[in-house]
Amino acid sequence: MSQPDLSTLFRVFGRIGLISFGGPAGQIALMHRELVEERQWVEEGAFLRALNVCHLLPGPEAQQLATWIGWRMHGTIGGLVCGLLFVLPGAAIMLGLSMLYAFAADLKPVAALFLGIKAAVLAIVVQALIRIARRALDSGFKRALAFAAFLALFLFNLPFPLVVLGSGAIGFLLARVRPDWLHAHGKAASDAPVGPLPWAQTLRSIAIWIAIWAAPMLAILLALGPDHVLWKIGVFFSQLAVVTFGGAYAVLAYMAQEAVQSMHWLSAGEMTDGLGLAETTPGPLILVTQFVGFLGAFRAPAPFTPLVAGLLGGLLTTWVTFAPCFLWIFSVAPWMERLERAPRLQGALAALTAAIVGVIGNLTVWFALHVLFMRGERVAAGPVRLWWPDWTSLDWRIAAIALGAALLIFVAKR
Repeated sequence: MSQPDLSTLFRVFGRIGLISFGGPAGQIALMHRELVEERQWVEEGAFLRALNVCHLLPGPEAQQLATWIGWRMHGTIGGLVCGLLFVLPGAAIMLGLSMLYAFAADLKPVAALFLGIKAAVLAIVVQALIRIARRALDSGFKRALAFAAFLALFLFNLPFPLVVLGSGAIGFLLARVRPDWLHAHGKAASDAPVGPLPWAQTLRSIAIWIAIWAAPMLAILLALGPDHVLWKIGVFFSQLAVVTFGGAYAVLAYMAQEAVQSMHWLSAGEMTDGLGLAETTPGPLILVTQFVGFLGAFRAPAPFTPLVAGLLGGLLTTWVTFAPCFLWIFSVAPWMERLERAPRLQGALAALTAAIVGVIGNLTVWFALHVLFMRGERVAAGPVRLWWPDWTSLDWRIAAIALGAALLIFVAKR
């Protein structure tokens, strides 16, 4: 495998950051083509093993994978270059679009624009589900596990961390007795590296990045107090950064429910508009959190103007969303060579990756129901809990545009 210099790495990831559309499925495919197939900077097996570890970590897996690739080539500096370049172009665009939305969303031409975006995003999310399923579900057991994860979330409303970590536990146990069910990408344990364990490096990374993560929150607490909307935004998205296993698709339903129903920062329709904006910009789909943070602060601005409060809310959300990603990667990366040779852990990662497909399937159905239908109700029957649409409220305009987008994606291959 060839190793690029830092300037080459900067140019390549600057380009990736500008063209990384399509959510995690498209972004991972883009990095695989650019870095594994064309430039051969990363070996195929190492890429897949790192991707599985990133699925296990909370946060956007594609951004964390980019950070790991940079760390592998040029240490902490390389990780910062790749991780930041993967995020910053999309974050800047998303912040600008959030400002436009806050001031112009009630205008009819802008409303019509977002109507079309929401419809097209529905087809894009379906495409992402199909792509990830094809790559991840390479055995009958994995397909069954993905379906079980979907049912656990969609019908029984089980806690998301329980579904994900439970799947990992199943893979951990099966790795010893039926490894052929999992098709994990591990290495032989006999090739394990020798030398001192990297505890000092890991503890140093944890201390530095916790301080970076907490710095703006401490400033807000001292200046504005715990009742200010910026503090609440920072706390909510900091908590989300710890439990968002499986990336933005996996956590979107939970985030939308809390932001809309509990925090009242925006409406369900505005939430789908935000997802549409995130889908139309490069970078991680989790940048939709910036849109939520912007609107939440924009609508409770005191003592700032609405624009200043919105900017602070959006920037704070981005900070507390992505600072933990660097914490996880820089803490775990020194152990990667050893983790690659732990068969049971690789089994857990393979099972977790399969469950994530079910999680994304749950999001796809949730998103489709809320985009296509204007009304619905919660239905409960024993342990079953689901959102059932009012079929008379189907918006034929969105359905027609979504169908056209699906034809362009799946038939015309656009």
